[in-house]
Amino acid sequence: MNFSEKDILQIETKGLTVQKVEQQIRLFENGIPFSNLVSEATIDNGILRLSNEENTRLISRFEAKKDAISILKFVPASGAATRMFKFLYPFLEKYNLKKKSINSYINTNKNKDLSIFFVGLEKFPFYNIVRARLKDAYPNFDELSIDEQGFKFVQMMLDSDKLDYGNFPKGLLPFHEYKNQVISTAFEEHLYESALYSSSDEPTRLHFTISEKHNHKFDEEFARIEKKVEDKTGSKFDISFSYQKESTDTIAVTPKNKPFRNENGSLLFRPSGHGALIENLNDLDADIVFIKNIDNVVTYKYKTEVAKYKKVLAGMLIEIQEQAFKYLNILDDDNLSEELLIEIAEFLANKLNVRISSEFEKYSRKYQIEYLAEKLNRPIRVCGMVKNEGEPGGGPYWIKDESGNTSLQIVESAQINKKSKHQKDILKGATHFNPVDLVCSVKNHRGEKFDLRKFVDPKAAFISMKTKTGKDLKALELPGLWNGSMANWNTIFIEVPLITFNPVKTVNDLLKAPHQIK
Repeated sequence: MNFSEKDILQIETKGLTVQKVEQQIRLFENGIPFSNLVSEATIDNGILRLSNEENTRLISRFEAKKDAISILKFVPASGAATRMFKFLYPFLEKYNLKKKSINSYINTNKNKDLSIFFVGLEKFPFYNIVRARLKDAYPNFDELSIDEQGFKFVQMMLDSDKLDYGNFPKGLLPFHEYKNQVISTAFEEHLYESALYSSSDEPTRLHFTISEKHNHKFDEEFARIEKKVEDKTGSKFDISFSYQKESTDTIAVTPKNKPFRNENGSLLFRPSGHGALIENLNDLDADIVFIKNIDNVVTYKYKTEVAKYKKVLAGMLIEIQEQAFKYLNILDDDNLSEELLIEIAEFLANKLNVRISSEFEKYSRKYQIEYLAEKLNRPIRVCGMVKNEGEPGGGPYWIKDESGNTSLQIVESAQINKKSKHQKDILKGATHFNPVDLVCSVKNHRGEKFDLRKFVDPKAAFISMKTKTGKDLKALELPGLWNGSMANWNTIFIEVPLITFNPVKTVNDLLKAPHQIK
C-alpha cells in the first residue's frame, strides 16, 4: 500500500501505525470468516442453572469478600439517543396536519410504534417537562386540537432548536419519573443500583465511557444528583469517565478495498464500535469489574432483585477465581503428582468450560504443566444469560476456531453464516440471549493486571456497508467488547431471570413495567 507522507502523518497523528492500517485493509481484502458454530449453549451444556441454595451460598461468598477487594462498574455510555426516536423522525417530516388526523396517518402507514407512543404519551417520564416547555412557547397550547398538540409535542422533543432529545447522550435522558415529578436519568439509576451491591467503606466506583463532547453534561448531572443519591444510599461515589481512543478508529475503504478518501484527499477513519472499549477497560485497575450497558436499568422497586443476581455472578467469579489462583500457585512448583494434574485438568473442563486436548495424556510432564498453566492464567468472565424471547443481539454458543479449539463464546447474528443450513439451525435452536451482564476478573494470581489486548481474536471483527457524501464505502468494526475482544478469556454462563434485562432501545420501552412507577 503506497501511502504518501501526508497520509503517514495523518495515520501517526491518530496514534495508529502504517502496519496496523495495512492489516485492517487486508481484513477487507480477505474478508472476515464467519464464526464456526458447533452447537448452541443450553442449560447443562455451557449454561448453568443455579438452585436457590446455590444462589444464597454465592451471595454470601461475595458479601464476605467484597470489603477486601476493589470493585468497579464499567458502563459503555457514549451512544446518543437518536435510535430511540427513530420512528418519530419520519412522522415529523411527512405528517401534514392540514390533510389528516394523527390516527388516520397511523392507520394509513400501519405504524404500530407511533400508535403505542401516542396512547402512552402521559406515562413517559419526560411528559411534564415537554408540556411545560410547550406552554411557555404556546400560551394557548391547551386550546389547540389534539392533533396539533401531538405534533407540537414531538417537535418540542426532537427539534434541534428545542429539547433535541435525539442528540442527547442516552444516559442523560429522563428515564423514570418518581413521586412529585422527580425525574431520574439512566446515569443516576446506575449509581443507585451499584450502591446495592458494591457499597463498602470505600466509595462506590463507576466508570463511564462517554463521547468527549458530552463530558461537561455528565459532570453537571453528577453535581446535580450527588448529594441526593449519597443521602439515599449512604454511599459515597467515585465517578470517572473516558473516551473512545482515536487510535482505535479503523480505516474505511471503497467497495474495491482501496482507502476511502475525503473530498480534501485525506484518509477517512471511523469509530470502530464497542470493541474499541477493550482499551478503556485495559486502563482501569480493580479486582472485580461489573459490565453493564447504560440503558439497562430499572426503577427503584426492582433494583433489589437485579442487585441480587449481580451478587450471584460475582460470588461465582470469586469462587472460581480463588480455585484457579490456588492451582496456578501449585503449578509454579514443578514437583506435582499425576493425580493433581488430572484434578486441575478436570477443574478447567468442568468449571471453566475448557475443552482439554485429546493429546494431553501423551504430553511430557513439563508440557502438561505449561499447557494447564496457559489455559488457567487468563482473565475470567461470568456472564448472565436470559431466556431468548426474540430480542435482537448476541447469544451463547460453542464455536470451533481455525486451530480446531472449541470454546464458549458470545456470538452476534451478523457473525453467523445464515446461508448454511447447519449454522442457521444452530442459530434457531438458541435458547438464551446475551443481555450484557458480566462480572470480570482482570488480574492474575500474583495480583498483576492482564494486558487484555492479548486475549482478543482480531478475526472476530465486522465489515459493514456505509455511505459518505453519497459514495459507498466499507467500514470495519473491531471485535465486540463481549464478543471477539474477550474470545480468549475463561468463560462461565449462568442463567439469570428476565427482570435483569430491561434495555431501552426505543422510547416505547420506557412504557414497560420495569420503567414505570405505578
